[in-house]
Amino acid sequence: MLFDSTLKPKLIYVFRINDKDHAGCLKIGEATLPDGSDFGGFTPCSHALNQAAKKRIDQYTRTAGISYELLYTEVTLYFGGGTVKSFNDKAVHEVLLRSGIRRRTNAGWGSEWFETDLETVKNAIKAVKEGRKSLSSSEKTEGQNPIIFRPEQKDAIEKTEKQFRRSNQMLWNAKMRFGKTLSALQVVKDMGFSRTLILTHRPVVDDGWYEDFNKIFYDRKDYAYGSRDKGESFASLKARARSEALHYVYFASMQDLRGSEQVGGKFDKNNEIFSTSWDLLIVDEAHEGTQTELGQSVIHELVKDGTKVLSLSGTPFNLFDEYKENEVYTWDYVMEQKAKAEWDLEHFGDPNPYAELPTMNIYTYDLGRLLKEYIDEDVAFNFREFFRVNDSGEFVHRKDVAAFLDLLCRKDTDSAYPFATDEYRNNFRHTLWMIPGVKSALALQRMLERHPVFQHFQVVNVAGEGDPTEEENAEALALLRSKIGDDPDETRTITLSCGRLTTGVTVREWTAVLMLSGSLNTAAAGYMQTIFRVQSPATINGRVKENCYVFDFAPDRTLKVLAETAKISTKAGKTSSDDRTAMAEFLNFCPVIGMEGSRMRKFDVDTMLRQLKKVYIERVVANGFEDGYLYNDELLKLGKVELEEFKELKGIIGSTKAMPRTKSVDINNQGLTNEEYDELEDLEKRNRSKKDKDEMSEEQKRRLEELKKRRKNRENAISILRGISIRMPLMIYGADIEDDEEITIENFASKIDPQSWEEFMPRGVSKQRFNAFRKYYDPDIFAAAAKRIREMARNADRLSIEQRIERITQIFATFRNPDKETVLTPWRVVNMHMSDTLGGYAFYDEDFKTPLSEPRFVDHGKVTAEVFNEQTHILEINSKTGLYPLYVAYSIYRARLRELLTSPESIEDEWAVWAKAVSENVFVVCKTPMAKSITRRTLIGFRHIKVNTRYFEDLINQIKNKSNNFSLKVNSSSYWNISPNVSMNFNAIVGNPPYQLTTAKQETNNGQKTVTNIFQYFQLISDNLAKYTSMIYPGKRWIHRSGKGLEQFGYNQINDTRLSLLEFFPYSTDLFKNVGIADGLSIVFKDKSKKKPGFEYIYYVHGHKAHRHIDAPGDELIALTPSDAEISRRINYGVQKYKFGYLAESIFPRNLFSIESSFVEENPTLVREYTAEGTFDKNTEIKLFTNDKAGKAGRARWYIAKKDIIKTNANLLPYWKVVVSSANAGGQKRSNQIAIIDNYSAFGRSRVALKLFKTKREAENFYKYATSDFIRYTFLLTDESLTSLAKQVPDIIDYTDNNTYINFSEDISTQLYNLFNISPHTQKHIKDTISDKETRQ
Repeated sequence: MLFDSTLKPKLIYVFRINDKDHAGCLKIGEATLPDGSDFGGFTPCSHALNQAAKKRIDQYTRTAGISYELLYTEVTLYFGGGTVKSFNDKAVHEVLLRSGIRRRTNAGWGSEWFETDLETVKNAIKAVKEGRKSLSSSEKTEGQNPIIFRPEQKDAIEKTEKQFRRSNQMLWNAKMRFGKTLSALQVVKDMGFSRTLILTHRPVVDDGWYEDFNKIFYDRKDYAYGSRDKGESFASLKARARSEALHYVYFASMQDLRGSEQVGGKFDKNNEIFSTSWDLLIVDEAHEGTQTELGQSVIHELVKDGTKVLSLSGTPFNLFDEYKENEVYTWDYVMEQKAKAEWDLEHFGDPNPYAELPTMNIYTYDLGRLLKEYIDEDVAFNFREFFRVNDSGEFVHRKDVAAFLDLLCRKDTDSAYPFATDEYRNNFRHTLWMIPGVKSALALQRMLERHPVFQHFQVVNVAGEGDPTEEENAEALALLRSKIGDDPDETRTITLSCGRLTTGVTVREWTAVLMLSGSLNTAAAGYMQTIFRVQSPATINGRVKENCYVFDFAPDRTLKVLAETAKISTKAGKTSSDDRTAMAEFLNFCPVIGMEGSRMRKFDVDTMLRQLKKVYIERVVANGFEDGYLYNDELLKLGKVELEEFKELKGIIGSTKAMPRTKSVDINNQGLTNEEYDELEDLEKRNRSKKDKDEMSEEQKRRLEELKKRRKNRENAISILRGISIRMPLMIYGADIEDDEEITIENFASKIDPQSWEEFMPRGVSKQRFNAFRKYYDPDIFAAAAKRIREMARNADRLSIEQRIERITQIFATFRNPDKETVLTPWRVVNMHMSDTLGGYAFYDEDFKTPLSEPRFVDHGKVTAEVFNEQTHILEINSKTGLYPLYVAYSIYRARLRELLTSPESIEDEWAVWAKAVSENVFVVCKTPMAKSITRRTLIGFRHIKVNTRYFEDLINQIKNKSNNFSLKVNSSSYWNISPNVSMNFNAIVGNPPYQLTTAKQETNNGQKTVTNIFQYFQLISDNLAKYTSMIYPGKRWIHRSGKGLEQFGYNQINDTRLSLLEFFPYSTDLFKNVGIADGLSIVFKDKSKKKPGFEYIYYVHGHKAHRHIDAPGDELIALTPSDAEISRRINYGVQKYKFGYLAESIFPRNLFSIESSFVEENPTLVREYTAEGTFDKNTEIKLFTNDKAGKAGRARWYIAKKDIIKTNANLLPYWKVVVSSANAGGQKRSNQIAIIDNYSAFGRSRVALKLFKTKREAENFYKYATSDFIRYTFLLTDESLTSLAKQVPDIIDYTDNNTYINFSEDISTQLYNLFNISPHTQKHIKDTISDKETRQ
């Protein structure tokens, strides 16, 4: 029989050992009957029962040479209440104990020996069957007893408590049924935490936590539990904590907290929870919902100084980055099964706590060998294509799907398929089938219900789109339960799911899962979480589940995920021999069988290690070359010369953030050999112990420092090389080389043209310099990763248009943004930008959070119709990736499909329509040949289709200084090599133009760059070329008409009648993750046919939008935050009413005294440092407040210098000055940077004077005024650039004590609120905003 039975009957046995130590004692144990046993007809002590019992007892007595006497055997199956029931040895033990029978613990050979006789044991068995808890007629009752924790639970508890004494976080990487809730609550009890919050993404587990709380705290009246539905309310717990010194544990759901205003939600709730200083935060199922922006906000608000965080997860693969090795406790499947197998070695037949956990068996079938047309190297087997349905809801490949179902039932000599025989069909009565989509599940349901074999199974279709909610899971589970019924042996079910019932629920009847979805890139976490659904313990009609099965039809995917999972469980940083050991253990306890036809092959360690090598390469690609495995051991051998070279390289490109710990496999992260890793770990451990540290020899201490230094050197070197490495994948993707030509680390630079190299690589990293550092890259990994990137792009060409777009954009999701100047617009942002302005087909939901399998149509009426049609011409004016052309090409493609008389019948038919859209409707201008090649790759892959892409060698110069020449070229049909009869009027121009241009570079140690804005020139030329323009670029400065070259541009554009829509994102990270742009970002949409002034304004923060219509503002600055519009209006009204001014009108320039930031650096003999105790000659000398050096490394200090160094405005020296940092105008970020400078002082260009006064008193009064909450807030109404500084700050002009409006000895904000008629609600908003600024400093 190929598949062992999943459910097996059990028997009870009783034996004794006839020696002095065991006199008067009996042992009661449990054994499994073999497959095929007719246990229904067995009588106690039958030959078959005795044989099975002896086989079990021999397993733990034979090696010790023990002689025993078997006294009794009986099956655990019995009839009660009209149904089949069963019992186990633990139930018999409990009856004996509750009846006063003593357990003898010093007998040796295990602990489950009882001082009793056989008849008493038989009576105990009878009592169990009758439902009695003891042998006496009047049953005894006992109070609750402490939980007896298993060894691994004790270990987790002890390690966590120890870790919490020295740090604040811990992660339990523990599989299902570890007992995480009980163990975590024991930590709460042991450490005496007063306020504990349990946070989960699954509210349904509240019952389980409440039940386990009562098991742990049954003997503690000073602890209480609360939640919305269980125990006490939060208000009650807080009140009792104040009055009774109560300790409490409160349960809250992530979904509820995410909806709170405090973290960006829409509802005013949970404020008390967020304001509580929690001692411990327990995050249950921490891999779910905690890594999103909202989830992170919730945790950030909950965690206070000193809060401990215990994260619980069975598959925390997305969390490992955040934890050090000693902050992770792991208990995985292999450890569990190993403990199960080794239990008898120390416990001599005692009840095995792991016995109820079935063994997992994984079988893979290579469908690709049978159905070659569905082989896809990127997804192992293309399930989505195989199960694709047409508009009628039927399978496109109906015959192949039908053949597959027949294959599952096909009988052959070896019976290799799970439903091939009646015996197997009984074995797999209840199974879970994972399907790629809702429509596919519905079509498969219909086919199964008509199949000659599967029609005898009830098909339970619980498939649904997206992540299931608790309610959806509950409904699906209730449906399934109704189909399984009370007796699972009387029913058969097949559950079809796309994700429901794979988290947070237990279906014990499932004995197998069929994996018919996913891809080669399926996350290990999700895969393992799904397959472990079938490992739930179960006893059904007297039989115990001992085996469970996974049937996967994509072997490469199976092996990759399992290899990755096995590696994750090993210690981070080790390789080679450790890989082999880990893999061998995994295969021992989770056999993986490959089926090819009817031939069976068991996968060995070497096969799995080859798959692990693929995992490493996949990881390098998935991490966008931001991965330590990309480098070789040359980084361990850095001498003085090499370190100097790296120091020089760092000066050119800087160092970047340290390599993140991998989210999947951690390979040689420490940069040491295994032996050195162990040595370092041992020495660090000894160094942490005071006793061991004192005993360490000087040689050991030197060795410790040497190993730590080598590890640090490697980490530093990688952080520098990262600036180069993350730029490589995009160039590899676009490289214009022959298909069969390989890209290696040796030839990489030679494959890139000089102009593209300069554009894409860090400034100053020439090809020659790069070649000097290429020796640090692993040549095999680099070449394999490069090959993989191009394979992924090439394989996408065989897919349908929609599937190809999904694949290409997945590739782009792995690419990193090198810097602020080279921002790669994410596919999500392209969809948001284009659908908000032009409409068309969006591949994301309305919140632009979740990708859609079927794109949705966004219709903006006339605009959408005029832009996306067969005759349209759309231009991207500076393509870097081709994603904007990809979006517009698809929307045009769909418009062309609508005009066809018949729908395309094949993928090649679809490509024919796509080719016309690309070649006739889409036009692209690029800055470099590489950008052109990348765009072409994105649009057509490796196919030979005409693409209208052109590049200008001096694109920026053309657009900035030769705009007429540029316009003539792109408007000419001959320039695009198309028919002269075709008019080149562009319907729309779209894109994300370059923002700034480096125009000079100061030769200082810090290498400060001088840049100018250039995005405005792209907007201006586009305005003249197209009817519609839709662009994205920095926003705050042009909107407020400040910054180099933006004042006139901003004024014209904000008042342009063509301006239809302006979206402003003050936080650039809302669009470009990890890219900080101080000015935020703006999406600008213009319509040349629009003649009426005014536009729609949308303010977008963290997913929330505020809409406002704005008429042409003229000279007034618009309020960037819509809620500030009323404040601005009241300020403007008050300034006019009281005849005040605006502070911007009195500000003095940075070069007031012509002291450059480099002055001290260049003239060290002209200054001396000034200290508070020092003196100077006020007649001939001045105090000078300026930077000690130029650039970001400079720090402002006080110096003494001769008066004659002041060449300009020396007449202003006798004035008192109130200054702020020119990089932080108005103290908007750090209020302590505003200062008073006396009337004997000057300052350098790192400061700017807000005002000058003749008297110290006036300066002090103004200082109070400028640092009041209201005035600080008014600084925030404009951007931080000097040209916008204080344009909305009211200036009362007179700051003497005799002024009419302000009493400087009283609260200034209160007086200003009254003066400008600011409402209490707005006052609170102002105060909260300033307070938030201060807490975030």
